[in-house]
Amino acid sequence: VSLLFFGGGGVTSPSSADLAPLFWGSDQYDFSVVLRAAGMECFWHFAHRGERFYLSFMVQWVTGMGQDRHLSVTVNAPGGLLVSKVDEAQGQVNFEAEETGFYQMCFNNFHNRFGSMQIFLSFGVYYDGYKDAATRKEEEKKKKEEASRDLNNTLSIVEAATHKVEKYTFHMFRYYSFGRMRKSADYFLLQSNSQYISWWSTALSLLIVTSGYLQLLFLKRLFISKTCTETEKPRC
Repeated sequence: VSLLFFGGGGVTSPSSADLAPLFWGSDQYDFSVVLRAAGMECFWHFAHRGERFYLSFMVQWVTGMGQDRHLSVTVNAPGGLLVSKVDEAQGQVNFEAEETGFYQMCFNNFHNRFGSMQIFLSFGVYYDGYKDAATRKEEEKKKKEEASRDLNNTLSIVEAATHKVEKYTFHMFRYYSFGRMRKSADYFLLQSNSQYISWWSTALSLLIVTSGYLQLLFLKRLFISKTCTETEKPRC
């Protein structure tokens, strides 16, 4: 079970002292969020020390004048230390948690002061084990001794292979999530280009029809002849 906190710039970091025992296990979150012009959104995610924390993001579409697809992303440790900073339209952050607590992720749209943007997020933590380093080393040593005594232990081989398959499957799902980000961003870009071409085609068609009509009207005025009388004669 894991916990996700949403909040803006005015929300303080949650306390993790009483909630730490509740967050063992692998988890992942995928969703989109819209950032207003010059706006910022922050999220908190819990991680234990020694586990892997990852974050993938991509800008899907941007509105307004002076469209800038750059997004400023910062990740802070529970103690307030800046862990990573990215200023791109898409990126990935992956690091090993040095302390236990809530890690803060802030997404700032200060590049676009007159337009909003939608971003796709994928983040979470994954665990290689639930015990401390000393216990893991001791167990690994025992496993090596048992393996040297009994090389035909089929159960341990199957267990290790299953663990590797689960780990590789999890990373494949992460890469698939990033591929979905790119696909959705390309879709919004194609949709925006299609609307742009449709509007300009309509405007140019109207301009061509209007200019043709005005030219025809001007040519007709050149051939207008007036009847002459004795008092009113044509002048050069």
